[in-house]
Amino acid sequence: MSGSTFFASHFGLRERPFTLLPDPDFIYWTAAHKRAFTVLEYGIFTCAPITVVTGEVGAGKTTLVQKLLLQVGEEVVVGLVSNAQGGRGDLLHWVLNALGLDAGQEAGYVAKFQVLQDFIIDQYAAERRVLLIIDEAQNLSVEGLEELRMLTNINSGKDELLQLVLVGQPELRDMISRPELRQFAQRVTASYHIPAMDLPTTRAYVRHRLAHAGGTGDEFSEAAVAAIHEASGGVPRLVNKLCDFSMAYAMSADRRTVDLDTVEDVLAEDMFIATRPPAQPTPLRLDRKFME
Repeated sequence: MSGSTFFASHFGLRERPFTLLPDPDFIYWTAAHKRAFTVLEYGIFTCAPITVVTGEVGAGKTTLVQKLLLQVGEEVVVGLVSNAQGGRGDLLHWVLNALGLDAGQEAGYVAKFQVLQDFIIDQYAAERRVLLIIDEAQNLSVEGLEELRMLTNINSGKDELLQLVLVGQPELRDMISRPELRQFAQRVTASYHIPAMDLPTTRAYVRHRLAHAGGTGDEFSEAAVAAIHEASGGVPRLVNKLCDFSMAYAMSADRRTVDLDTVEDVLAEDMFIATRPPAQPTPLRLDRKFME
């Protein structure tokens, strides 16, 4: 039995509804995710220099990025950088790799920058833009963010040849708000933080995933969903994790519905550990001239 069909025969589902892997096919468009996606689209299609989307671990950021990539046309060349770290020059190397560029083993910073600049200008001449997506951007240092800002200086006057989308955890907003990154913050045209789901949204989210997998949406009782929301703090990945464990427990007890007792059994046996997100992230200070 494959992992994707682990619960199918017991609950009458086509596939496992609460996997932890990002899957655009399962995306549930909460009001917050719609706004986040609108911000991403706005940033790309208005040629914003820098767009920032943040959220807790498991908030659905990577799923939104994958959905966005399905909609980007051939006029946009995309480079995706994940978990980039290191000092000056290391980030540039990650960027070159993401775009399939090779500056040579012995190339210094200036030579690498020239390779990138020539590529971006060539794409512009071919009427294409370059979009660089930095996932897990909270792992970058202040120097790394400043290096990214310098890359956006490659332009043709009125046109933005290189656009940046930074996706990360709330710490990224805190970093950008630091005084030494004021110039970076001035380049951020669009920004959005994905909050945790409230209880009604969590209920709708659970029903959506169950129905998408071939269920009725009633495989979880309302009391069970309320307990799942309380324990997970409304973070989608944590909701998935607790729902998945709860379905496994229900199946082992030959139950067709996940009820409150099942969820409490999971929590009582420490099968699920959740860390609640902080109440509010630090707001970004954006330069007004980029918002007009």
